[in-house]
Amino acid sequence: MGLLDGLCVIITGAASPRGLGKATAKLFAEHGARVAILDLDAGAAEAAAADLGKGHLGLACNVTDKDACEAAVAEVLDRLGRIDVLVNNAGITQPLKIMDIGPANYDAVLDVSLRGTLYMSQAVIPAMRAQKSGSIVNLSSVSAQRGGGIFGGPHYSAAKAGVLGLTKAMARELAPDNVRVNAICPGFIATDITAGKLTPEMQKAVLDGIPMGRAGEAKDVAGCALFLASDLSAYCTGTEVDVNGGSLIH
Repeated sequence: MGLLDGLCVIITGAASPRGLGKATAKLFAEHGARVAILDLDAGAAEAAAADLGKGHLGLACNVTDKDACEAAVAEVLDRLGRIDVLVNNAGITQPLKIMDIGPANYDAVLDVSLRGTLYMSQAVIPAMRAQKSGSIVNLSSVSAQRGGGIFGGPHYSAAKAGVLGLTKAMARELAPDNVRVNAICPGFIATDITAGKLTPEMQKAVLDGIPMGRAGEAKDVAGCALFLASDLSAYCTGTEVDVNGGSLIH
């Protein structure tokens, strides 16, 4: 028995081979879900879905485009019949200092993480409301809670803090419809986004700040997403779950 048997799931930004989205898609598929992987590149999304086995779906979708989000959701509903879970994983980061953030940097980071989370959620909410059930899992970050200090710039911290506010407000509004909305705040996770970007000194400084003494792995975040997607967390909504090896212990 899988925790997600018979459920249909959308995961955004899940085509990157070592990313959080792909690890989450793999774990969800192992637990019986049918997964639709959305990514900018149709070919990459299709290949990632094929990796999961038969019955999964890969679609192109730019989450910053509201029409594209609605079109992708319509196609998932057409092909899978329902949507039970949305994981808003798509995001980009830029390691910039405060004075180096230009208008284009701000737009890029805020649009994917925050606007994308809003648009994708808006696209799935009508179907979830109609069936009186659903779980939305948003990816925030420890940098929202501690003000950066690992990798992303201040605009990344702001975007991910915005995700926390959006998560709680959506959770409050959607609770009467039995649609749950929760956020995950990963700490330092070894993924493609961080690979090769940190000097040995930076790496040591980061690890020194983690009581568990290691970087997280994508599967650590995937396990938390599985909990929030499943009925194990049936009474959890509006929460932010830290997956950071103890980074926030003062």
